[in-house]
Formats: sequence, C-alpha cells, structure tokens
Amino acid sequence: MQVIFIKDLKNQGKKGEIKEVKDGYAQNFLIKNGYAVKKNDVNMSILNKQRKEEKELDDYNRKMALDMKNKIENEKISFVVKTGEGDKVFGSVSAKQIKDKLDKYNISKNQIIIDTPLNSLGYHEVMIDLYKDIFAIVRIELKK
Repeated sequence: MQVIFIKDLKNQGKKGEIKEVKDGYAQNFLIKNGYAVKKNDVNMSILNKQRKEEKELDDYNRKMALDMKNKIENEKISFVVKTGEGDKVFGSVSAKQIKDKLDKYNISKNQIIIDTPLNSLGYHEVMIDLYKDIFAIVRIELKK
C-alpha cells in the first residue's frame, strides 16, 4: 500500500513523502496513529496544494530576506568602546549589542554569527543569517 506521510517519523519517512509499506503496518500503525494517510486522488490533491502553498511562502520569505539583506548591508554600525594601553579594548562587542543597534529589523541575537571576538579597534565583518541560505554581512566599526 502506498501512503503519504503527514508527520515526520524517524527512520520511516518525512512529511509529504510517499512510500510503499506493508498493508498491515499502514493500517495498524501509520494511519491509526496519524502519521500517514492512504495515497489516493483526494489526498494527492491536498498534498499538491500544500506543496504549492509552501513554495509560495518560501518565495515570499526569500524575497523579504533579500530586501532586508540590502537594507542591513547599507547600515553603518559603530560602537564607542573603552580602551586601555596600546588601544586594547576592554571586553568585546556582543551579539546582543549588535541586535540592539539593528532593532528596527527585528533580528534575534541567534541570527548573528560572530566568528572572531570583536575586541580590537577598526572595522569588523559580522554575518547575519536571515533565511535558509541568505546571509547579510554587516560592517561594524569599533572606535575610541
């Protein structure tokens, strides 16, 4: 029997996947517990409609992320930091501080990727994960 998975099931199938399974397993476990539905014309049309909606949502989110990327990359962010001897910065700039500067873009601090600590004067580049494979690169200046 062919079934369409409507929930992810570890080592069996992912949501939206169509698989051939034994009749008893399909009836007594997958369908009974709500992991899958029997493959037929009605369920296939529902699956195709869901896939189309997911693609439209993905396209919309991708477009919004690209717009946000262009806006963020044009931002000029600078921090005035305290320094000691030899212009050594006390501490470093955190993701939370960067998030606060980019507050109008509704970015969480988990999206900000800092590879090396921002603890020296000058310009640094920080990546922001906006959506799946879309990253914005922000130039941050640390000055006295």
